[in-house]
Amino acid sequence: MTITSKISRRDFLKVSSAAGAGLVLGFYLPYRDRLLAAETDSPLDFEPNAWLKIDTDGTTTIMVAKSEMGQGVMTSLPMIVAEELDIDWATVQMVQAPAHPKKYGSQNTSGSRSVRTSWEILRKAGATGRMMLIMAAAKKWNVGIKSCYSDKGTVVHRPSGRRFTYGELVNTASKIRIPSNVSLKNPDDFRIIGKSIPRIDTPSKVNGSALYCNDVKLPDMHYATVSRCPVFGGTVKHFNADATLQSNDVVDVFEIDRGVVVLAKSTWAAIKGKRLLNVTWDEGTNRDLSSKKITQLFNKRSEKKGAVGRKDGNVEKALELSHSTLQASYEVPFQAHATMEPMSCVADVHRDDCEIWVPTQGPQSAQKVVSKLTGFPLDKIKVNVTLLGGGFGRRAFNDFVTEAVQISKKAGKPVKLIWTREDDIHHDYYRPASKHILQGGFDNNKRLIAWSHRIIAPSIIFSEYITFPIPFKEKLDRVALHGAKDLPYTIPNILIDYKMANTAIPVGWWRSVYHSQNAFANECFLDELAESAGEDPFEFRLKLLSNSPRHANVLKLAANKSGWGNPLPQGHYQGISCHESFGSFVAQVAEISINEEKGVKVHRVVCAIDCGQVINPDTVEAQVESAIAYGLTATIKSKITIKNGRVRQSNFHNFKILRMDEMPQIDVHIVSSSESPGGVGEPGLPPIAPAVANAVFAATGKRIRKLPILPKDLKTI
Repeated sequence: MTITSKISRRDFLKVSSAAGAGLVLGFYLPYRDRLLAAETDSPLDFEPNAWLKIDTDGTTTIMVAKSEMGQGVMTSLPMIVAEELDIDWATVQMVQAPAHPKKYGSQNTSGSRSVRTSWEILRKAGATGRMMLIMAAAKKWNVGIKSCYSDKGTVVHRPSGRRFTYGELVNTASKIRIPSNVSLKNPDDFRIIGKSIPRIDTPSKVNGSALYCNDVKLPDMHYATVSRCPVFGGTVKHFNADATLQSNDVVDVFEIDRGVVVLAKSTWAAIKGKRLLNVTWDEGTNRDLSSKKITQLFNKRSEKKGAVGRKDGNVEKALELSHSTLQASYEVPFQAHATMEPMSCVADVHRDDCEIWVPTQGPQSAQKVVSKLTGFPLDKIKVNVTLLGGGFGRRAFNDFVTEAVQISKKAGKPVKLIWTREDDIHHDYYRPASKHILQGGFDNNKRLIAWSHRIIAPSIIFSEYITFPIPFKEKLDRVALHGAKDLPYTIPNILIDYKMANTAIPVGWWRSVYHSQNAFANECFLDELAESAGEDPFEFRLKLLSNSPRHANVLKLAANKSGWGNPLPQGHYQGISCHESFGSFVAQVAEISINEEKGVKVHRVVCAIDCGQVINPDTVEAQVESAIAYGLTATIKSKITIKNGRVRQSNFHNFKILRMDEMPQIDVHIVSSSESPGGVGEPGLPPIAPAVANAVFAATGKRIRKLPILPKDLKTI
């Protein structure tokens, strides 16, 4: 890297925590010596805002209101507060915040927004605390505020050298009026931000003590699985549970909205009992739906103009006057999220309130769903956010929360709902399949003068399967335009339009959302245009990026670090791509070889990223590597196909993912920048598919216009 007696359930949890066993309120607490329970018996005397508390002994507690799903927010967000507070990082403790309707603003963790949307808020939160502590010290010394400054958890009087620790100041500081304006640090003075700091949650994940939803245990808790109709939109016609009820440790079988529940005394008993169920399904109107029919729908929808997302100049006229034109179409399939931890939720519905433990990306939306199901007001619903074993957008939906609450409500006891891997793949909110038709036109000097991109795809925000209401106002899905509408290349005539092609397949946010599809189409077509113009793909792009220096910089950095244009090992070939998403700019060069039996082997990926101000360089590097690995799975391994109204794939034997021995060497180069932070978790994904596809062309002379790139697709080369 370049930059380098009988007790209540709640009391039971507290007792377990003290004993170091069971749940340790530690569904929040992956690293016990650095994190605190959200409910603590020790009063914290100084609380200038929702994010920060300092006790009289100097203990500093920072609230984390975003979900930790491997992206490192449990470390990076507190780093921002600690920097502006000017505290010794080693003394900081973190708390995972439970859901609250207003206290923390939006707690939604998606769209690579955690740092981007929290940057200013958390800086001001820390700076406010620091300013109030300085004011408290000045008051105690009866000196001017400007004669005092902060220094790693203390306030110093500059003329005399006298010091107060923050703990000694909290009582006085708590009585000071909160200032409306505070000064933020000069980035040149940062001591924490920009440093590679070990992640708080890593040790417990390594030693196995990290606690996820599946680790939660409550007194008298039962376990549940649900048998759901394999056909989308299907319902239960009738069921026979005789064999299931005779199975050991099965307690009950009953129906909820989404299917038939097996309630048992253990996870295995519930899963085994579900296998013995005899359910007759009403498969409904979608029983004949197939991938072939969806493709036919896309093809038909592509024949007419769509809702216009961007229009520069006059593309139709420019294409008519072009000296030469080029057209190509690209297709990407549905994709499952396949999080390492399948969906799960613990729900405990009482007469007047409800508590859930859930790995969710949307704590507040989950709270609202529970309120709707139970009729309880929000303040009677506690949502404990556990660690997430992967999210990628899947856990922004609340279908599994709904099931758990319905089951607990009907069973009258705490319930842990468990999904199997098969459940997870069969009942996902999939990345939409899509079709892309692109046209380009050159003048007689081989200057690109026209660009047209038609996107044909299901809508996420206008899907009937969405779990929160979004009013249908227009037929233009702006989410579907992500990465297409903001094409950075300087072309005088551009037209981007969208044709909605909704199906019965539930669709949802998938890591980088529509950027993954649109970047594949854009950057593969750029390569085709470069070939048509007789130019090097790197040089061709660079000429078109004269108005986007951040794109150009990462492109040049990736090309330079990869040795673009230099000799490669025999049988190795390179492809290049460039894309901006979620406020960050990324360029990648993929180095591959091809074996007709085994398919594409990706040996090395060189990635340059400009994500603005870096909080923790190690996190940036790790997230880029993660995004590339996730994107490679969709590029050369997996897809979801439909037959007879149901998903054909069921587990990792036929929904293949990238294995450890297939992981390429990844070199991440981070551009030093003082711009506001961009996203990190998702931007590394979109460029990988086109970089690999373009490398395949360099190796074979064949254009890849459909994903994934499987061995059978290479045998015709």
